[in-house]
Amino acid sequence: MMQQDKLNRYNELKKLIDKYNYYYYQLNESLISDYEYDLLYKELEQLEREIGLVEEKSPTALVGNDITGKFVPVEHKRPMLSLQNSYSYDELLAFNNRIKEILNIKDDNLIDYVCEHKFDGLSISLIYENGILTRALTRGDGKVGEDVTANILTIKNIPHKIENKDYQNFEVRGEVYIEFEDFNKINLQRIEDGLPEFANPRNFVSGTVKTLDIKVVAERPLKIAPYYLYTAEKISTHWEALQILKKLNFPVNEHIKLCKNIKEVINYCKLWEDKRENLPYPIDGVVIKVNKIEYQNILGSISKFPRWAVAFKYKPEQAVTKLLSVDWQVGRTGAITPVANLEPVKLSGSTISRATLHNYDFIKTLDLKIGDDVVIEKGGEVIPKIVSVANRKDDLFTIDVEHPQHCPICNSKLVKPLNEVLCYCVNDECPAKLKAKLIHFSSKNAMDIAGLGEANINLFFDKGFIKYIDDIYKLPELKNEIINLDRFGEKSFINIAKSIEESKKKPFHKVLFALGIRYVGESVARILVEHFKNIDNLINASENEISEIYEIGEAISKSVVNYFKDEKNISIINNLKKYGLKFSIDEIEKVGNKLAGLTFVVTGTLKNYTREQIKEVIIKNGGNVSESVSKKTSYLVLGKEPGSKYQKALSLGVKIINEDEFNKLIQ
Repeated sequence: MMQQDKLNRYNELKKLIDKYNYYYYQLNESLISDYEYDLLYKELEQLEREIGLVEEKSPTALVGNDITGKFVPVEHKRPMLSLQNSYSYDELLAFNNRIKEILNIKDDNLIDYVCEHKFDGLSISLIYENGILTRALTRGDGKVGEDVTANILTIKNIPHKIENKDYQNFEVRGEVYIEFEDFNKINLQRIEDGLPEFANPRNFVSGTVKTLDIKVVAERPLKIAPYYLYTAEKISTHWEALQILKKLNFPVNEHIKLCKNIKEVINYCKLWEDKRENLPYPIDGVVIKVNKIEYQNILGSISKFPRWAVAFKYKPEQAVTKLLSVDWQVGRTGAITPVANLEPVKLSGSTISRATLHNYDFIKTLDLKIGDDVVIEKGGEVIPKIVSVANRKDDLFTIDVEHPQHCPICNSKLVKPLNEVLCYCVNDECPAKLKAKLIHFSSKNAMDIAGLGEANINLFFDKGFIKYIDDIYKLPELKNEIINLDRFGEKSFINIAKSIEESKKKPFHKVLFALGIRYVGESVARILVEHFKNIDNLINASENEISEIYEIGEAISKSVVNYFKDEKNISIINNLKKYGLKFSIDEIEKVGNKLAGLTFVVTGTLKNYTREQIKEVIIKNGGNVSESVSKKTSYLVLGKEPGSKYQKALSLGVKIINEDEFNKLIQ
C-alpha cells in the first residue's frame, strides 16, 4: 500500500472508529460487534506504526469517553484505564512473554495470574470515606468521570456502610450489570407496552446508570461485580485484595481463579468459552491480571492500558441460515412487530428457528429478503438476532419483505402514528390484542393469577369463556365447563378459582398497572395512585392535571385520558369494582397524634417492619410519610443497606434515627 493510500485509510479508520465510539459511549448503541470493532482498531494501530504517526486525538490514544454532560464531572484520583483486548491464545502467550521480559523472569511458574469473568456492563468507581459510600463515578474519559452516586446507591448488592474498622477509606472498582432473566422480563414488558426492546444488557445498564430519573434506576435490578481494590493498607497480591472485599461483604464473583502460570490461564479461558452460555449474567471474555501488586507497580501502564492486565475476548458465535418467512405479531397495544422464521440452526448450544427483526426500518436497513442466507448471533448472548445478509442472492430467488397494510389477525387497516417506527392495529376487538391484555392482566407483576398463563388464556378465549379482563372473574362460575376440558380436573379448577379470589386483595397500583394502559408501567401506576388516591379522581382528571405531576409526561397523560374516554373501558372498570377489586388507596384509621406535624422518610431494610407496615404506623399516629428527603423532612428512619436518601439527609442535616429510636417516638 502506497504511503498516500495508507494516510487515506488512516483517516477513514479514525472517522469510522470515532463514529462507533460516539454511538457506543454516548448513545448506548453498538453499530458493530466488539470483534469487528477490535479488528478496525488493530488495523489503525498497525497503520500508525507503519506511518509513524499518532495524533493526539487518535482513538488509539484515548480511553473511550462516556461523559454525557448530565452529571457533575469529577476527576479520578488515579486514571481509570481500559484493557488491551486479545482474541487468540497466541496473543495471551505473547502477553505473558512481554511480562517475563519486563520483569526479567525466565520461568512461567514464577508469575501467577488472577482470572475473572469479564462482565459486559458499565465500569464504576466506588469511593468509601470513613466507612461510608460517598461517591460513585463512571469511567468517563479515564481521567474525569461523572458523579452518579445517587443512582448507584439504589443498587442493593453492595454495602453502603463498612463496619470493619481496618478498612474505612478506600476505592473499589467494579462492573454494573443485569442478569439475563431480569433483562428478558423487562424486554417482554416493553413489548407488551408497545415500546422498543433494549438491544442488549450492556446498553440497558449504561442507559440506566446515566438516567436522571432515580426512581427508574431504583426499580431496575442492577448489580455490581467488584474487580479491584485500592487502599492505603498493605496488600501484596490482587487475590488477597479480592478476599478482603469478600470479608467486607462485597459480592466478589465465585468463579475467580488464581492460576499458577499462563497455561492454567488458557485452560480457564477455554473452560468458560464452553460454559458461558450457562451463566445467569452476560460475559464477553476473561480478564487476566498479574497477581503480585509489586509486579503490577513495576509493569505500570501506557497511556491507555495497564501493562499488567489483558482482556481475552470471546468471538461472538454466529451461524448462517436461511430466512424462510416473516411473521407479524400483534401486542396488547396493537403494535405490529416482525419476527423472522429461519431454517433451524445450532447456535450457542440451542437450536434457533426464530429471531427478532425489531421493526420494518431494521428490515429495510439490512435490505433483507425472504430466501436470503443470513448471519445470526445472540444479541448480548440472549436474544437471537439477524445481523447481516451472508450471501446476496439473485432477485429471482428472493422475495421482498412487505409490511402488512392490515392487521394479520383481524384484517383491520393499520395506523402509523407520527414520529413512531411501529404501526398499530386500532381495532379494540382484535383477538390478538384481547388475548395479550388478558395475559398481561394475569401476569405475575400485575394480578398474579396462577394457572392463567398464555396457554390457558388462549384456550379459555377460544372456548368463549373469556374475552375481556373482567370476564376472568366469571371463571369460577364455569366449573363444569372447565373441568371437562382436556388436561383439566377439579384440582386445577380449584387452584385457578382460589388464585382469582386472592387477586382481589391486590393494591390499587397493581390493579391500575394490570389494566394495560399504554405507557403506564409499574412505577407510573404507583405515581398516579399516590397522587389521585382513587380511580374516579383519575378518570375525571384532565391531560394538564396529569402531566403536571412530576415524572409524568405528555405521552402518558394523553394515553391515560384516551383510555378513560372509551366507554368499554369504563364498563370493565365498573364490573371489576363489583367483583371487589381495589380502586382506591386504603384509608388508615388513626390511633393517636404522637407524630402529628412530623414528616418521615424511610430508607434501607428494617428488622421488624416492612415498608408498608411502618408507613401505616406513622399515619396511624398522625405523621406524614414522604418518598423523598427535603428540608421539610423531620426524620429519616435508617435501616440496613440504605439508598441515596441517606446521603441526601446527611447533606441537608436531617435528623437520622434507627428503628429502635423510631419505636420510642410512638411509645
